[in-house]
Amino acid sequence: MGVIITFVRWVFQKFAAAVLIVALALAACGLWLFLKDNVEFDQWRQDLVRSINGERSKTQAALDDVHRRMDRISAEMRAEQDRAALADSAIAKLKDLDSTWDRYVGNPAQQKANAEQLAKTSATRAGLTAKIAKLKEEFTRASWEQDGLEVALGKIDVRLRAAEAQQSKLMHYVERTWNYPVGRGVVRLPVKWWVVVFLGLYFAGPTAGKMTMYFWLAPIVERGRAVRLARELAVLPEVGESRVSAEVALRPGERLWVKEKFLQASDEGLQKKTRYLLDWRIPFTCLATRLVELVEMSHQEEAGERRLTLSNQSDPHSELVVVTLAEGASLILRPSFLAGVVTAGGRRLVIRRRWQLFRWQAWVTLQFRFFEFMGPCQLVIAGNRGVRAERLNAREGQASPARRTNQDATVGFTPNLDYRPVRAETFWSYYRGMNPLFDDLFAGRGLFLCQEVSAAGDASKARRFWAGVWGGVMKVFGM
Repeated sequence: MGVIITFVRWVFQKFAAAVLIVALALAACGLWLFLKDNVEFDQWRQDLVRSINGERSKTQAALDDVHRRMDRISAEMRAEQDRAALADSAIAKLKDLDSTWDRYVGNPAQQKANAEQLAKTSATRAGLTAKIAKLKEEFTRASWEQDGLEVALGKIDVRLRAAEAQQSKLMHYVERTWNYPVGRGVVRLPVKWWVVVFLGLYFAGPTAGKMTMYFWLAPIVERGRAVRLARELAVLPEVGESRVSAEVALRPGERLWVKEKFLQASDEGLQKKTRYLLDWRIPFTCLATRLVELVEMSHQEEAGERRLTLSNQSDPHSELVVVTLAEGASLILRPSFLAGVVTAGGRRLVIRRRWQLFRWQAWVTLQFRFFEFMGPCQLVIAGNRGVRAERLNAREGQASPARRTNQDATVGFTPNLDYRPVRAETFWSYYRGMNPLFDDLFAGRGLFLCQEVSAAGDASKARRFWAGVWGGVMKVFGM
């Protein structure tokens, strides 16, 4: 029952939106026509009635002319038919006077004269037959012309009655807008047909587009070669437990760069200053992912450790996890999920940019760049309702373990995994906006990180136009 109510609500919303768009478009077109006109409405109506009356008079005159022509043809046809009847009678009498005896013995001269008269009368009869056929053909064409003029006269009478009854300026502009031709060249149609085309595309276009994407494009993308950024990985990252707050320990010489909204509490004795960008080699990435104006906390004393508590104070659904990258370990990570980084005081944070410009899969999924964070360091990662580590290990009967996840939930993965986009499991979930077109599939032996719940929450809400554009830009550059 809930599904039916949801469907009915969706249909009603689509219908209401379509009606509103069409009404606004017609109103705009009508307003344009109104402003374009430079004559008074009453004067225009009188001129229109006068013009239609003139057109009606011409059509009526043409119809009267056709009637006169048909009457003339009918009279001529009757006269010719009478002459033909007399010729038939004469031919019959001459044939009755034909005699073989008189032709050779009794009266050959008279028989010869009868034969000549019969031939002359038969020729005259043949000419009358041809003339009658021609008159019938002319009469048929005239009757067709009469029918066409009568139809045209009926249409003109309808227009005339409508023009004489037109008393409302509003209805005049509504009707004119509805039938106003729009377009160029051969594609010039009345507004009403453009409305039909728009409504067809509005209601059926998204469905047709999503069916094309799901059943035609997505299977082609799936068959592409997987992305693998490293053959082997010496050490896998160590992933801590996801919590609402994370406790980070700084040993002598270490420093923490963290977004200010995540800094909740810290021990005394830490030196504090502002780090304007996480990495000056990728300034636009830092600006786009808000890795700017970071708080730098450093432990400059020679012994002991200092502890800090990190927590997202503006989002109660955000949880943090600490990922430790030892020497030789690395992690492909989207920087937008990064909350903080811990490095040794004398070491620089190493971030490798891995471009995939020459893969057609990248052009389809709009993901051209990956960021690889190199160890040793610690990454503090924030995720919606927590961050989960999915470890791919060898299983019995499965030579190469593989696992898929919602693309919106993917946070990062180890570079030794084969990564490829695969079509969403069900068309209905993609069609309703509950799942993007592609899921992420990881294969091999390693691990990947994902949010417990997609940061966008309701995927349909996240895919509104401008949010979709910005999300696409972020994804293009691997952020």
